[in-house]
Amino acid sequence: MMTGTQVSKPRCVAFIPARAGSKRVVNKSISRLLHGQSLGFWTVIAARASGVFTDVYVSSQSDDPIMMDWIERSGAKFIKRPDEYGTDESPDIEWLRHALEVTPSVEAFSILRLTSPFRQPETIRRAWSKFSELGQSIDSLRAVELVQQHPGKMWTVVGDRLVPLLLQPEPQPWHSSQYKTLPQVWIQNASLEIAWTRVVEETNTISGDVIAPFYTEGVEGFDINTELDMEIAQKMIVSGEAALPDACVYDYYRRKRWQLIND
Repeated sequence: MMTGTQVSKPRCVAFIPARAGSKRVVNKSISRLLHGQSLGFWTVIAARASGVFTDVYVSSQSDDPIMMDWIERSGAKFIKRPDEYGTDESPDIEWLRHALEVTPSVEAFSILRLTSPFRQPETIRRAWSKFSELGQSIDSLRAVELVQQHPGKMWTVVGDRLVPLLLQPEPQPWHSSQYKTLPQVWIQNASLEIAWTRVVEETNTISGDVIAPFYTEGVEGFDINTELDMEIAQKMIVSGEAALPDACVYDYYRRKRWQLIND
């Protein structure tokens, strides 16, 4: 029961999309290992340890035993999505609608991509704090970072001529300027996004129209999309440049599950 001006915390769940059939990093959603655990395992652990979510779900059209094992060990719940929502061309809104239909009513949701293993529980807590502060004044919050390849230096090809992608200022065009003199441009990364559930019905999108930025720090937004990215991630862990969610958290949940089974 609420008293005085106390406000209840919005009920928020995390959805981790794990579409089978990845071509750039084969089996990344099912059996690819990073530091001895399946790639998606680390995202579930970070989500659970953040304390933000009432539940953490993995949505996939595959129920491969290897995937089911890491989902169970990490403490997530599984949503079997229809095959038609798991193709190379399926937009996020399809599997998201399905996930919301089969889960208990919630006020907000977060999408955490399993390709960002260096996102920490604190990353999620920091994002949730900003989302909660902004409240209903926004539709969603999305993780972004500064671009490394600036669009002011990008071109299209028309016939046999290069044409700048963006309209260039005068007298000094961006494509001939130093990076530090260019206007800041931010690109979304796969770390996280949080949105009010109402957005799905109101806009038929996962983000809505009013989107707030969440600035990731360091390697929080590192995204594994290629085999080279996998190699780099492994090397960063070994060198100490990047850290996965604390393995002690995994041990805690493993012991807790053992106690529940044996009580």
